[in-house]
Amino acid sequence: MDPLDALYRRWLFEVWQGDHAAAGDILAPGFTGHWPGLEVHGPAEAAEQVRRSHEYFTDVRTALDAGPVIGPAPGSAAGASRGDGMVAAAWSFHGSYRGGIPGATAAPGTRVSFRGHDLFRAEGGRFTEYWVVSDALSLMTALGAVG
Repeated sequence: MDPLDALYRRWLFEVWQGDHAAAGDILAPGFTGHWPGLEVHGPAEAAEQVRRSHEYFTDVRTALDAGPVIGPAPGSAAGASRGDGMVAAAWSFHGSYRGGIPGATAAPGTRVSFRGHDLFRAEGGRFTEYWVVSDALSLMTALGAVG
């Protein structure tokens, strides 16, 4: 298995399943994460953002829908290190709503799912930068927060 494929799977199946300490192994100290409307710096802030994402849900499960696709980093030589490059993947999030999202009318226990895409830049075998796009509109619709 490609080392960046394995690294991404740790992100999706360890960090997003609740092993927030694994972020320290996966993300470089100078990591920058770009969530819609939010930027985080370093593994601890990234782990905290994932933890906050879980606050409103129980029974969280993530699934890998496509990828990860591994490619060279922009401007890098074709023979770059196996620990350097770009990683893209599509995922889905499944969980039971715990309650507490402002404006949501769904009852606690409501099962929800939504999808998204990740793009990572890796250097030296760790992720250094992250961009995520997720279908928050479908999530908020399922929770009755928008209609």
